[in-house]
Amino acid sequence: MKSHRIALIPGDGVGVEITEEAVRVLDTASDIHGFDVSTESFDWSCDRYLETGSMMPEDALEVLSGFDSIFLGCIGDSNKVEDHISLQMLLAIRKGFDQYVNLRPIKLYPGVSSPISTATPETVDILVIRENTEGEYSGVGGFFKRGTPDAFALQTGVFTWKGCERAIRYGFEAARKRSKLGSSAPVGRVTNCTKSNALNYSMVFWDEAYDHVARDFPDIETDMALVDALTMWLVKNPDFFDVIVASNLFGDIITDLGAMLQGGMGFAAGGNVNPEGDYPSMFEPIHGSAPKYTGQRVVNPIATIEAVRMMLDNIGESEAADHIQTAIAATLGTGQVRTRDMGGSSSTVEMGSAVVGAMRATA
Repeated sequence: MKSHRIALIPGDGVGVEITEEAVRVLDTASDIHGFDVSTESFDWSCDRYLETGSMMPEDALEVLSGFDSIFLGCIGDSNKVEDHISLQMLLAIRKGFDQYVNLRPIKLYPGVSSPISTATPETVDILVIRENTEGEYSGVGGFFKRGTPDAFALQTGVFTWKGCERAIRYGFEAARKRSKLGSSAPVGRVTNCTKSNALNYSMVFWDEAYDHVARDFPDIETDMALVDALTMWLVKNPDFFDVIVASNLFGDIITDLGAMLQGGMGFAAGGNVNPEGDYPSMFEPIHGSAPKYTGQRVVNPIATIEAVRMMLDNIGESEAADHIQTAIAATLGTGQVRTRDMGGSSSTVEMGSAVVGAMRATA
């Protein structure tokens, strides 16, 4: 029997309650599909920062390296710790484990309504590949003459050929794979999200890397859109897009828009992936910690369950991952269980139970 060690970082706010749903789905999948899962939870959070002065211990990466994968609930509570401090934990894991691909599927399930009228289950099936370890989030810069009238700040984006090329190549490979799997989206197209008309060094460099990689994929259609125009086209014609490759900052922005296409943050999950498997990858719902809802168990856990699905697919349990996706689709399609963000009154636990029940029913 295969065995997988999973590190759990519930984090802040509603993180604990959604992590409980993640574990329930993991346990159900392992029971049905015949593999073993062992989990260990870590209290790395804003509360820990208040107690110790750090979000996580100095040997955190060494500890996590012994696991096959990581599930992250949600990090941050600005009432306790400033966001630019709490976020450093997430960035440290991404960079320390070279999780250079941020994987964001944007899919609208039948039974879910989107606030965007052009979004339907037939038009929304997009995969965004965001470069995840450098670019605008490299953390290079500083404050100068702070507190004086001459104060200024520098924030430097770092774009390496290796960093750009490998993330873009992952996008082209994903487009080729999706075309073979019969994606409902336009088959075999990679859109370059850029801003090279204004960012005349970093984004021109990014475009050059895109063109270089594209030559190796003559079967894949190429496309380019400036990031501001892309946000418009995502709303106007979501059915046009298949795979989008974007830098760290631009990918961060457009995937929040993508969450609205798929019905809201309660449905949006992401993966921080080291494709080579040299380090564990990390999966998470991309919504925030929603401190005001802590303990109420009203948050939609579908994003959490989607993150578990992605994690299982990444560690080789594709059959279990597909089963979870089928159960999600069946649950949402009936419309009988609807959380607050869907206009209903079902709890976090009730939605999680419905998905687990759908898994059991089709085991």
